[in-house]
Amino acid sequence: MDVEAPGEPVAPAPLRPEQLERYARHLSLAQVGPAGQRRLLDARVLVVGAGGLAAPVLQYLAAAGVGTITVVDDDRVELSNLQRQVVHGTADVGSAKVDSAARAIAALNPDVRVVAVPERIAASNVVALCADQDVVVDATDNFATRFLLNDACVLLGLPLVWAAISQFDGQLTVWSPGEGPCLRCLFPVAPDPSAAPSCAVAGVLGVLPGMLGAAQAVEALKLVLGAGQPLIGRLAVFDALAFQWSQLPIAADPRCAVCGPDAEPVVIRDDTQPDEPAPVPLIGVVEAAASWAAGGIRLIDVRTAAEREEAAVEGSEWLALDDIRAGAVPPESGSVSGSVSASVSASVGSGDRTLVLMCRSGARSAEAVRLLADRGIEARSLDGGILAWSAAVDPSLQVG
Repeated sequence: MDVEAPGEPVAPAPLRPEQLERYARHLSLAQVGPAGQRRLLDARVLVVGAGGLAAPVLQYLAAAGVGTITVVDDDRVELSNLQRQVVHGTADVGSAKVDSAARAIAALNPDVRVVAVPERIAASNVVALCADQDVVVDATDNFATRFLLNDACVLLGLPLVWAAISQFDGQLTVWSPGEGPCLRCLFPVAPDPSAAPSCAVAGVLGVLPGMLGAAQAVEALKLVLGAGQPLIGRLAVFDALAFQWSQLPIAADPRCAVCGPDAEPVVIRDDTQPDEPAPVPLIGVVEAAASWAAGGIRLIDVRTAAEREEAAVEGSEWLALDDIRAGAVPPESGSVSGSVSASVSASVGSGDRTLVLMCRSGARSAEAVRLLADRGIEARSLDGGILAWSAAVDPSLQVG
């Protein structure tokens, strides 16, 4: 019997005949070849998020033969996701996104092992999820998760492939400890979440996350293969309306509290999470509709002009959330019909009528209620927003 000498490297398993056919175009590349394909098959990549950015990342990593893909997301598929989250289909609506993504990957490439984690990234799990990975891909849409991933990757010495999108624009880079900057070199603390409206609020061109997500997949594969020049120390910026890519140099900050040479050991904590906001007074749509019919409330729509043009409650007033953020308040006359400047004084005096603020689902109207409360103005938020109004009061409203 042959006995392997101690310390002698184990020869990698040869590719099976069906793998030789599946990955034939990779095998023809000098930068990949059989050895590179084996590295891909042995690789472990963590993808955080299973939405628009993650969709092409997951599809192309799976097609390339990345052996183990861990996907983390605690959300479920909604119909409005399908405009951009192409890893899911209509039949997946209501399913956990990680389960839907796992099914898509299994159908694409049986070589790939998928670890589906239906959880939200937190200080309690981020290090364990990142440990033993070769590359981490940030395909999320919130500051708290982005900063937790950054800190964990600095702690573990892992490259983090990062992208962000909004409307028609996107950004992409690779944060890599010791080779370039980390996220905190540019942003020492997490910005206020309201500084970057979500896609649900600001909108996004459906194909944009496909462009940026595919680019994230390119960077992840290059890192696994050790091929080319990773996007470290450079921020790629994409303008879809002009169809123009540009690059900006970004440098490590020697004073960075996380990756700088004098930084204290990294402590993972949820200090980027905003404080839980105080609850706001709500009013249900049935009660609001009855009060509205009796003239007991002023119904004020805080959505954007485009949303209001699509569907609006007849007779409601309009004061956009952006104007309220800028200092505007509902005027005493109760005749708001357009954008109100920030110079409007806080002399509402709405008599006995209750101010009820309305948005699409309730999140923005809750913010508006808090802003007005800070100015001494009492208001209530319509629970469930115009979606709930459409469902329970006026089904003729077609809300997208």
